[in-house]
Amino acid sequence: MRKKYLTPFLFLSPSLIIIFCFVIFPVFFSLYISLTDFNVRSLVNWGNAKFIGLKNYRYLLQDELFLKCIVNTLYFVVLMVPLVLVLSLTLALLLNLPLIKLRNFFRMGYFMPYISDGIAISTVWYWLVSKDYGILNHILSWFGIKGPGWLTDVRFAMLAIVGLVVWRSLGYYAMLYLAGLQNIPQQMYEAAEIDGANRWQKIRYVTIPLLAPTTLFISITSMIGGFQLFTEPLTLTNGGGPMDATKTIVLFIYENGFRYFKMGYAAASSYILFAFIFIVTLLQIKFGDQQY
Repeated sequence: MRKKYLTPFLFLSPSLIIIFCFVIFPVFFSLYISLTDFNVRSLVNWGNAKFIGLKNYRYLLQDELFLKCIVNTLYFVVLMVPLVLVLSLTLALLLNLPLIKLRNFFRMGYFMPYISDGIAISTVWYWLVSKDYGILNHILSWFGIKGPGWLTDVRFAMLAIVGLVVWRSLGYYAMLYLAGLQNIPQQMYEAAEIDGANRWQKIRYVTIPLLAPTTLFISITSMIGGFQLFTEPLTLTNGGGPMDATKTIVLFIYENGFRYFKMGYAAASSYILFAFIFIVTLLQIKFGDQQY
């Protein structure tokens, strides 16, 4: 009888060991080192790490660069999430139209950027928005407009990154909306037509309310992804330039942990990021429950 109950755990043990080693242990260990001055000397001998309590957190709240990274990250999220919601829903509605030919081809085409390598996509985007030889500025020159330095101008650098992230994730979120659209009973639209609803009214009063769970899921996942922005500014703006205009919280964590080897400081930064994500996610879920 005992073997009967032990057998499932025996098969689960490799996965459980991996989860413990690479998920559970790092979470608690990073919490511990966030309360120490863990640095490059501590990598050689963990005994060199001195417990300093909440000093790392206090220093972070006084660090102007970290505060700027918070503002940059929030600015990115506030711009990116609404654009993703509106554009992905619009794209899904278009792809769901029966009159559109080659719908499967377009679906695959829009989805391709999402599954492509982030570095490769960033490189392609760099060639599109480059100041001197980018396609975007070349098109603007046709109308007598001198294009700005999209990645070198403080005013436009974050906007260029927002454009990249929205474009890359558009296909994935559109597919989620498309799945939701195909689950809406046709009888709902027929009933709306009987009541005299036009196409826009059917979208407003039937489609959007019934897609509310999908919208909540997309808003949460895109928000979490926005707070974790890293690859795009690292590759496009050389780690957060110009003048730290695109430096995000994750870039700040990366630089302190792996460039300056201030592991304790970086770990404390990561827990502040976790707090941001946790609080905003709870607010979104609470708001979503009230709305839907």
